[in-house]
Amino acid sequence: MELKEIMNYKNFVIIGDTLNPDKYACKIKNKLIENNYNVECVGKELKSINDCKNEIDIIDLCINPIKGLELLKENKKDFKCVLIQPGAESDDIKNYLNNINKPYLEGCALVGISLYRRKK
Repeated sequence: MELKEIMNYKNFVIIGDTLNPDKYACKIKNKLIENNYNVECVGKELKSINDCKNEIDIIDLCINPIKGLELLKENKKDFKCVLIQPGAESDDIKNYLNNINKPYLEGCALVGISLYRRKK
């Protein structure tokens, strides 16, 4: 899946510190909300992806890869793709996603928003 396609989805789950304005997870959350995406946040706001109420299109990893992999493995909800932010990637995450046959892309949501804003 390409970044342009990812940014056309509406329902994002951000995994990371979305409450600290100095963290990229928080910046991504705010920018997605400003651009009319549905956003739920796991890490500091919700404890698990399973706690999300909305349908999930994209899981955006903005967290230490070890914790990110743990949260992905415990997830029971369906999703379309994982966007792995710089610094959140690991071979273990990529291998896990390949094993469960889920697409992923290493990229930046902030770049995606600026280049490929979702059509309303």
